[in-house]
Amino acid sequence: MVADGVKPLDGIRVLEMGQLIAGPFCGQMLADFGAEVVKIEPPRAGDAMRQWGRTDGEGRPLWWPVIARGKKSITLDLRKEEAQEIVRKLVEHTDILVENFRVGRMEEWGLGYDALKAINPRLIMVRVTGFGQTGPYRERAGFASVCEAMGGMRYIAGYADRPPVRAGISIGDTLAGQSGFQGALLALQHRNRTGEGQMVDASIFEAVLTVMEAVVTEYDKGGHIRERSGSFLPGIAPSNAYPTADGQTVIIGANQDSLFKRLSEAMGQPELATDPRYATHRARGENQAEIDAIVSEWSKRHEATAIVDLLSDAGVPAGLTYRAPDMIADAHFKAREAITRVEDPELGPTAMQNVFPKLSRSPGAISHTGPKLGEHTDAVLREWLGLDDAAIADLRSADVV
Repeated sequence: MVADGVKPLDGIRVLEMGQLIAGPFCGQMLADFGAEVVKIEPPRAGDAMRQWGRTDGEGRPLWWPVIARGKKSITLDLRKEEAQEIVRKLVEHTDILVENFRVGRMEEWGLGYDALKAINPRLIMVRVTGFGQTGPYRERAGFASVCEAMGGMRYIAGYADRPPVRAGISIGDTLAGQSGFQGALLALQHRNRTGEGQMVDASIFEAVLTVMEAVVTEYDKGGHIRERSGSFLPGIAPSNAYPTADGQTVIIGANQDSLFKRLSEAMGQPELATDPRYATHRARGENQAEIDAIVSEWSKRHEATAIVDLLSDAGVPAGLTYRAPDMIADAHFKAREAITRVEDPELGPTAMQNVFPKLSRSPGAISHTGPKLGEHTDAVLREWLGLDDAAIADLRSADVV
């Protein structure tokens, strides 16, 4: 039951500065949960994300409606002193400012944390960069591809006999954006207790490093360097992608003793579970190639959906490798409303991933897709700063907005 439709961040005002993915993904999540997110974009060109990604049949980019959903767009030429002064005035009414410029750029404009904190001591400033605000690499350009490599993710991705590969998404950027979102929420809780704001320093390389499990500790205390292993993890068996009779692959995870016993019974080979070579987790890890070959020999005699149904009934984790059409069609995705359709003025009803995580009493919601460039400039300047039509017209004639 929802409590009067209230979202967790209702009443929180956010300024989003910067462009591309990492900072704007943080802003997307804040907007999903009710914050009023005002995105500042350069006049005429706007955020480069307006042009990134695949397009529809009429050439309209399809990533912008997702990453800018729920936000308001205003235009300001931040190279101009008048625009910088408007930002300072907006900060007086701002709870959270999100930026992902290179280190030092905000300070060049007189908009660094110390300057803005002096204007609004309650301000929370989320700063998303490649390498963070401190350290010898702080001023380096830091795209996700580089930071994923330095954070350790690239080295272990792919197959041992081939160079490292990347995930098919900008995972480092989204991890950093999510870290910025988490930091903003923690800072809000701190402000609720103390009344003071603070800076959240969210780097892409550390957002990647944080999810690298025990790779550092394995080397530090055991001398182990985790290597690329393709579709499986060394010593974890059976847990792999297995071929099927209809040319698909099915993912099976049965590396616990109880799960392997169920898998063996489902395969019609219950004796495997008591065979000393496979009876324990460690034994299966030592004989990983053999057990994977046995499971593959069985799986390729059956169709993929039949395997998933059989193993699901047996309590063994199994699933298909989904693409977008599979996700949209899947009954569980529909029941969970994991994918929703949001009306877009140009695209019509547009499918995209829904708000996550799900809250039982105050869930988030998507109010609208990505806005047109500068769509809310006049309204925000009126509502936040009290400017009248003449003042806004003067700013426009001076190319400030």
